[in-house]
This record gives sequence, C-alpha cells and structure tokens, in this order.
Amino acid sequence: MRSPRYSIIIPVFNRPQEIDELLSSLQGQTLHDFEVIVVEDGSTIRCDEIVDRYRDTLCIQYFFKPNSGPGPSRNFGFANAKGEYFIVFDSDCIIPQNYLMAVQESISENHWDAWGGPDRPHENFTSVQRAIGYTMSSFLTTGGIRGGEKRMGWFQPRSFNMGISRKVFELTNGFMLSHFAEDIEFSIRIKEAGFNIGLIPEAYVYHKRRTNFKQFYTQVYNFGKGRAMIGKIHPRGIRLTHWFPSLFLMGILSLFLLPWISMVLFKIGASLLILYLLVILIHAFKENQNLLVALLSVPAALLQLVGYGAGFLMELVKRSP
Repeated sequence: MRSPRYSIIIPVFNRPQEIDELLSSLQGQTLHDFEVIVVEDGSTIRCDEIVDRYRDTLCIQYFFKPNSGPGPSRNFGFANAKGEYFIVFDSDCIIPQNYLMAVQESISENHWDAWGGPDRPHENFTSVQRAIGYTMSSFLTTGGIRGGEKRMGWFQPRSFNMGISRKVFELTNGFMLSHFAEDIEFSIRIKEAGFNIGLIPEAYVYHKRRTNFKQFYTQVYNFGKGRAMIGKIHPRGIRLTHWFPSLFLMGILSLFLLPWISMVLFKIGASLLILYLLVILIHAFKENQNLLVALLSVPAALLQLVGYGAGFLMELVKRSP
C-alpha cells in the first residue's frame, strides 16, 4: 500500500473536545493524500474513544505515551509517520478544507523544506477569543514578532501550524525542547542547517488559543520566558524587537513613579499610552468590524505585552550568572 504524502501530527493533553472538532474539520479536506497521528501525552482525560469515531473516514493512528510535553510528543509522531511531509497542528485548531491543497501548490512552486501558515478567527469563536486572536497577530503588538512576519526577516514557523519534510526531521532529530518556545528553537536549527523555509499565507488555520484572559496571560508569560530561554541557546535568536514588551512593561511601571518626579513627564507618558491604546482600538475595529471585539482587544493587548515582557525579564534575571 502506498504511503501518504502528508502525515498530520497532533499532540493532545486532556482536550478531547478540541480533538473532536479538529478531526471533524480534517474530514472535509479537498486533498485526501494524508494520514493523521494523534499522540496522547499522558492525559488523564483521554480521547481514544473520540478518535475511534473517525477511523472509517480518516486514515488515523492513535498513540498513548507518558507525559513529556509537546516537543517530544511531536517527535514521537514524526518517528511513527509514513508520509513524505510532516504537518503539526495544535489540538485547538480547526482546519479549512483547502489547507492541504494550498500547501501542495506552494511546495510545488517553491520547493519548501519547512513552512508555516497564519491563523484566522473562526465565525464561531467568542468575542474574547477573537480579541486574543487579533492581538496575537497584530503588528501593533508582539504579533509583529510572531505571525506572518515576512517584513521582519526570515519566517519562523510556529508549531500550531507548521510543516517539515522527512529529510528535515532526519537531519535535525526534531524538537530539542519539551515546551516554552520549542518551535522557535527548532525553526532556528532548520534555518542553520540550510533548509528552505517559507510562509504559506493561504495555508491558514482557525486557532482558538485561550478562552479567557487569565489563561491568556499565563500563555504569553510563557512565550516571553521561552524567548529568553532561546537567547541562551541561540544568542542571535533575540532581536531588538523582542525587547519591546519588556520596555513597554517598564514604561507602564514608571508611570507610577513619574508623578513623584515630574507631572509633565507623567502627562506625556500617560498621553502616549492612551494614544497607543486608541490606535489598537481603531485598528482592531477595522480588522474585525465588531465594537465588542475591538474594546476587548485593548485589555488583551495590555495583557499580552505585560505578560510577555514579565516572562522575558524574569527568565533573563533567573538565568543570569
């Protein structure tokens, strides 16, 4: 029996409902030359029964293993994959029906060894999820560092929507870190190995991310922490732009001190902050055409910048000699 061209690897930890939605979306792909590998990473709430529902409509494998984090779980999936190309999705993604066709066409034209794609809000996402999605992809926040960043140097695929060739895995041995920026570290090694990496704008996914602001803050704190960890492994992995959230955080904290130093400086700082948040509000409304989502994008942006900046600084301090 001929091996599939694409192997889709999905690590999951205690999220059976998300897997159900993701697998359901994969049933509608216009290109069918793929297998699905679900790697249960030591979950206490398993999804094997849900996976079984899709065995008649998808070529699917299910593995349960002790908990080790998403990086090793993806490597486990790579090692058991039969395809020529490996695609990684987070379990909280929904895949549009033309995703694989877009990948196929772009690989044929550009001969990618590795690629990534952006995310978009789904019509069924809550207002909070859409606000978080906006701030995670906007050039006005750290989205300019993370997302479809052609304008900021070479593109670094992220693991919620990432593809590699079998050759890339065989040469690099996959993910080195278990979590916290493991995809950034992997992308850097792929680039250093001389592989051809690209962004495929048409290969987007609907990424739910977190459902409330508390979860979102924890997530972006870990993103900042992970970026600082990357700097210890790959010193050139930190650019000036990665300091922006930390500088923003320090600027916010300084506002509490400025009235004691100079009321003029306080008024200037407060005015700049208000102007910045107003720009975010207007841009978020333009992007989403929804006033509630635009209003929620303001606290989402604040949480993202403060959380990322705090995680980044704390990890730098922690790891300093």
